[in-house]
Amino acid sequence: MNEAESKQESRGRLSATDWEQAALTVLAESGVAAVAVESLARTLGVTKGSFYWHFPTREALLKAAIDRWEQRDEDQVISYVERIEDPRARLRELFHRVSREVQSHLVYAALLQASDNALVQPVLERISRRRLTLLTETYAEAGFEPTAAKHRARLAYTAYSGFLQLNQRHGMPRMDQEEYAAYVDHVIATLVPA
Repeated sequence: MNEAESKQESRGRLSATDWEQAALTVLAESGVAAVAVESLARTLGVTKGSFYWHFPTREALLKAAIDRWEQRDEDQVISYVERIEDPRARLRELFHRVSREVQSHLVYAALLQASDNALVQPVLERISRRRLTLLTETYAEAGFEPTAAKHRARLAYTAYSGFLQLNQRHGMPRMDQEEYAAYVDHVIATLVPA
């Protein structure tokens, strides 16, 4: 078998995970509507047959990709910060971790733009509930009374969502790394009680 045949054979053995990752990349770059089987197959260097080996429809792929993103968000961010005992340290770590997850931001922003999609809507609702619950409980543990904790959690979450929307939809000028780090520090100083 020559090198070209070997490459084609290995490409033909793409896993469902490979397709999901490729779909997430497209989703992050161009939105939910841009996730298309034919263009993904071209990008991956395989035929559509490879796709249909793993998924019956584009919607099945999209659901699996979004579920993968949600699980990764849960594993890498939420479950990690939940283990931090000090609520103020938990909030600071949450804001720092979330600020560094570039692809996750882009996927989330793309999902927000497609919030009326039947596959996307329940995921956004689930994620929002989970994140708001974590924030509300953490602010309560930090000493805020229940209503104030809920308000502070909403403020933090809407600041995050709004920042992403401004960047994605409204062409807000991109910050360089130093400016972005200063912004994240400011958000933490504003939203995390001393």
